[in-house]
Amino acid sequence: MILKTRAIKDHKLQLGGIPTEKVAVPDFLFLATNNARCAAAEVTIPVGAHVNLGEPIGIRHAAYFDQPIHATASGTFVGLEKHYHRSGKIVDFIKIQNDFKDTLDPSIHDRTDAEIAQLTRADMAEILKEDSLVGLGGSSFPTYVKFQTSRPIKTILLNGIECEPFITADQRLLLEDPADLIAGIKLLQQAFSCRDARICVKAKHRDIFALYAKVLAAYPNSGITIVPVGNFYPQGWEIAMIKSATGISVPVGHLPSEYGIANFNVSTAAGVYLAVKHRMPVYERYVSVCGDGIVSPKNFSVRVGTPVKFLIDRCGGYKNPEIPKVFILGGPMMGASLPSDDCILTKTVTSVIVMNERTYSEEPCIRCGSCVLSCPVGIQPVQIMNAMRQTPVDKDKVKALNPLLCIECGLCTYCCTSMIPLLEYVRRAKIVAKLP
Repeated sequence: MILKTRAIKDHKLQLGGIPTEKVAVPDFLFLATNNARCAAAEVTIPVGAHVNLGEPIGIRHAAYFDQPIHATASGTFVGLEKHYHRSGKIVDFIKIQNDFKDTLDPSIHDRTDAEIAQLTRADMAEILKEDSLVGLGGSSFPTYVKFQTSRPIKTILLNGIECEPFITADQRLLLEDPADLIAGIKLLQQAFSCRDARICVKAKHRDIFALYAKVLAAYPNSGITIVPVGNFYPQGWEIAMIKSATGISVPVGHLPSEYGIANFNVSTAAGVYLAVKHRMPVYERYVSVCGDGIVSPKNFSVRVGTPVKFLIDRCGGYKNPEIPKVFILGGPMMGASLPSDDCILTKTVTSVIVMNERTYSEEPCIRCGSCVLSCPVGIQPVQIMNAMRQTPVDKDKVKALNPLLCIECGLCTYCCTSMIPLLEYVRRAKIVAKLP
């Protein structure tokens, strides 16, 4: 039995038109100790310690970088609790009892414009590293690493495409917070000595284009433009975005910087401004809460570390509570499906989708080729599935089918008329392909 939300309908026109509601900060906030990129972590304060908003209270460790953990409210460190992370794993969370004062850490104070004007790319990289800024579109890739390229950057692309159904967090940021976005883009231009900065948005969002025609008029000769891209999935994939916005084809496996391009999510760009100007890590973000399993879909501005159930309650609770729910953090195509609402909003959670559970039965493959035709990287999911079903699995045969090229967009599973979870086979094949 396979659980799916197969009949995906694009609700952006409805949800994207709902103004963002700023949510009160809950009594307790929870900050993940480790995540998908950082397998180990340590808490650097004792239980019972008072913490300030923006204070470093721990550090995550990855293979080639460390990632500070910052308090997203002032209050008291109660201890560790286990909850579901957006990766789908149960991890330890630092539990902060909110004192509702939002006392800023002494390290949080603005830089002057004169100070900012003197910052080099290396200076900004260090700032972003200390403030633990990551790709806020969901990638969670450390932003400072992109600043460390030695290659000249000719074009900066700001990804506001948000191509998955349901998600409207970046759409609301574009509409409601253009000043911070533009300020962040100007800092990126300064860091990379690059005048050409392009905000990439789906052509159908006429309200965004109308707004930025006015916004950018206030920044003449800035080099910042807004460009329309295709209304399809996965247009937000960086290779597809680069092709649409610049005409440049970046081969899979190559870095955009090799072709003079640096790309950032629009929320990440706003986070650059927050870190550089205000010395503040990302402590709140836009998030969409939607799906046919809740009463009233909404867009929220929410504190990082907020429990998902806290937001669901503010959407009126569950619709048809007698029907089991499917919880998805992130988009319905590439997000993680969780077994319960006992999960926490991290800084890379763009949406919470609550769907009424539907069951589908897997049927035999009819060799229709839909999965092959839909694959944006040109691999053959059906052949990978067949190779993974063999006993024993032929490792060399799996490697020859290039599963590592997969971007895990989920189109193969979505278009499969036989309801076969092809992406799961490809994910397992990627593990096999990495074996020596």
